[in-house]
Amino acid sequence: MAKNTIENNWRSATRLVHGGTMRTEFGETCEALFLTQGYVYASAEAAEARFNGEEEGYVYSRYANPTVTMFEERMCALEGAEAAKATATGMAAVTAAIACQVKAGDHIVAARALFGSCRWVVETLMPKFGVETTLVDGGNLEEWQRAMRPNTKVCFLESPTNPVLELVDIEAVATIAHSVGARLVIDNVFATPIWQSPLELGADIVVYSSTKHIDGQGRCLGGVVLADQEFIDEEFYDYFRHTGPSLSPFNAWTMLKGLETLDLRVRQQTRNAEKIADFLADHSKTNRVIYPGRKDHPQFELAKRQMKGGSTLVAFEVTGGKKAAFKFENALNIILLSNNLGDAKSLITHPTTTTHKNLSDEDRAQLAISDGLLRLSVGLEDVEDLIEDISQALDTI
Repeated sequence: MAKNTIENNWRSATRLVHGGTMRTEFGETCEALFLTQGYVYASAEAAEARFNGEEEGYVYSRYANPTVTMFEERMCALEGAEAAKATATGMAAVTAAIACQVKAGDHIVAARALFGSCRWVVETLMPKFGVETTLVDGGNLEEWQRAMRPNTKVCFLESPTNPVLELVDIEAVATIAHSVGARLVIDNVFATPIWQSPLELGADIVVYSSTKHIDGQGRCLGGVVLADQEFIDEEFYDYFRHTGPSLSPFNAWTMLKGLETLDLRVRQQTRNAEKIADFLADHSKTNRVIYPGRKDHPQFELAKRQMKGGSTLVAFEVTGGKKAAFKFENALNIILLSNNLGDAKSLITHPTTTTHKNLSDEDRAQLAISDGLLRLSVGLEDVEDLIEDISQALDTI
């Protein structure tokens, strides 16, 4: 039985450990790290054949590298994608996935609730090159429908959203996008590939910041774009090759190590997040708690339909606005103040003054990002220690 056929029968936890592995003649257990810029050829004729695509092999690590290839193939095995290209950062993945398929005169429709840099790409960068963008309420399917035009080429969303964990009906938006021939691009970072499979729901392209859960230990930056083979070959590859947002082999090797424990980490982080969300919901000093796994989430039924589990993130609003939020953050002993997420360590951030500070007051109000809102990325610490830390910090408000 062929190796690929065997891998297709594996379950996700096994794919995360073994998927895409290539071994050299030395038979190493751990994936080999190929720290090389270029490659040598046996002859001038072999170099010509390699550049003409007549002979398989690597040409330059900006285009492809054996360690990076292993990471891409393992992500494909996990996501159920035909092809993938790894990038230097998550934002490189988002920008390349969108920019490679649009030109002046084209139109993008994006959900309004996006990470600040993602929103800048669609709202500020793309119009500089003659690509118009329409922002919609991601949860309102009528707005998606009304925004579609004959020249709409890309629809873009994240679900759950950053930072208020709003959900978007991926299957419904995919149907709307496809009705005008547009592709749907999903940023799946908050859900992780463990809890949500956008390609199965009709999305065309999935992007990750592998900096987050995939590395999961605060070590390095990375991103990845996953889609069908035709999109990667015909739309993405030339853009990628000539603009150079490639992932370093060392970071790819680090991501491979992260993938081995991704399933275990995400499941435990989610269990911790569920308990913390329940604790916060019952506390007198919180105005609201937003967590997709709770029945009081406005889109709980959608969460059950398109997610296999809740998120590792919890959003909550403390009483007293920015002053109270800052006091709470400054009183924490275990949970660290950081704008990152998906780490083994629990991290908290105040979106109004960090990740979403460049939005206008009106835009933040429209997205329900209040001065008292905090975004907690739950780690792997003992959940009772985390709850005690949160409790004592709330007592200072």
